[in-house]
Amino acid sequence: MMSIATNSHLPKSQQWYRPTVSLQHGVYVMLIVSFLTGAAAAGQWTWATTLAFICAFFGFQAEHPLVLQVKQRKSWKPRFLLWGSIYGGVAGAIALWFAYSSHAVLSLLPIYGGVIAALIFDLVEVWHRQQKSFLNELVTFAAICLSALLAYAITMGTLSTGAIAIWILDALFFSSAIFTVKLRKIKNASIVPGLFFHGIATIIVMLLWLVGWLAPMSALAFGVALLKFALILWQKDWYCTTKIQQVALLETNSSLVFLAMVAIALLWFRG
Repeated sequence: MMSIATNSHLPKSQQWYRPTVSLQHGVYVMLIVSFLTGAAAAGQWTWATTLAFICAFFGFQAEHPLVLQVKQRKSWKPRFLLWGSIYGGVAGAIALWFAYSSHAVLSLLPIYGGVIAALIFDLVEVWHRQQKSFLNELVTFAAICLSALLAYAITMGTLSTGAIAIWILDALFFSSAIFTVKLRKIKNASIVPGLFFHGIATIIVMLLWLVGWLAPMSALAFGVALLKFALILWQKDWYCTTKIQQVALLETNSSLVFLAMVAIALLWFRG
């Protein structure tokens, strides 16, 4: 039976009324960049787009205390339950309002369904201590990149093949980091999974370009991930031993270059 943890022995930073804030800075970058690519695909920014970003941000924040609570296993932490409910309540209220008032409801339902399914899958994996598995991280990254589809659907009132392609491109680009970061975390980690992923991802991006779902420059933006992967393999010893701040800087800068290329393709070379 789970017990309710009290606050009498907790430091101030852990007391129930103190907000929980995710410290996964890389995910913030992923969320913002993906959302901006979706907005760029829409070609405009409205008040609804801003509200959609608030929804995506609070939805992301809600996952953090829920994961922390699941990790507790044998005790309920009021702080995690409170802030998970607050963040989730804000995101859920906005999402429901969009579903009720927007004519894009049919486009929003698969986005909402994908996010909920990914959250459930993530919590189950956390319970089984498999949250760092390749599969769970791939699913989680793809779910976060759904913010691109949310931005487009709310702004335009529908979805398009181009928006779906941007979501796939975002998910593939950011998932590249899963295979490079594990080179630092796992001793004697093999580069084979990374080579396999980048090969398959390149084929997918090329197919999206060939069928006309991606503009040439958008497809070329995936080359940033390929160049980064090649650089890391070339300087593997440095990458595995350098400070985490250097890794974060590399990931952030490559994400900004990716965003710039996709935004230029979508906004300046439209049509």
